[in-house]
Amino acid sequence: MKTFLTTLFTVILFSCQNTAQQANLSKEQQEVINADPVAVPMENGMAKAYFASGCFWCVEAIYDSVNGVDDVISGYAGGHTKNPTYESSNTGKTGHAESVEVIYDPEVVSFETLVDVYFASQDVTQVNGQGNDRGSQYRSILFYQNEAQKKIIDEKKSALGAKMNEKIAAEVYPFQKFWIAEDYHQNYERLHPNDGYIRNVSVPRLKRFQAKMPEVLNKNH
Repeated sequence: MKTFLTTLFTVILFSCQNTAQQANLSKEQQEVINADPVAVPMENGMAKAYFASGCFWCVEAIYDSVNGVDDVISGYAGGHTKNPTYESSNTGKTGHAESVEVIYDPEVVSFETLVDVYFASQDVTQVNGQGNDRGSQYRSILFYQNEAQKKIIDEKKSALGAKMNEKIAAEVYPFQKFWIAEDYHQNYERLHPNDGYIRNVSVPRLKRFQAKMPEVLNKNH
């Protein structure tokens, strides 16, 4: 597990975990991709959005720094198996990717802006991973809950690809279900500032994003 790897960074080049790759899509996984999206109702004025972009420790910290975001939860989404765990997702056989649930105030920050944050905070051309975190469990996915969200995602992805003259690696999935990760993964960057992975990978990634989009940051963060 990541928590046991912090003394091995010089060997693994600051990799979050392993190098398992997504195999050919199974029938079950294809059904996930072709399913109708599930809409998550607002609660106490807050909406929820879901993204996968490499190690969820990194992504949680990025969205937590955005003004209008109330909370960010690490977990798993995009797969065909029930009750995924950290260990099972790292096999690359569950179809799930490390993901985050972003709980936000749509009166302060829009879904469109959250998508901008998504693309500004990663290597958008890397397939099945971010940096040395490689495998289908680290692939990039944007989840949509309705056609309006899908339109926003598709248009931004297409425009970015045209601007960069590159193929954008992120997949676009209908949202189905978010499985909350184990307790020790939650708020990991904030609770473990001296962790080798946090200092050498997560914090630099956060700072790169903050330099790109300072206008969206929570000044009290």
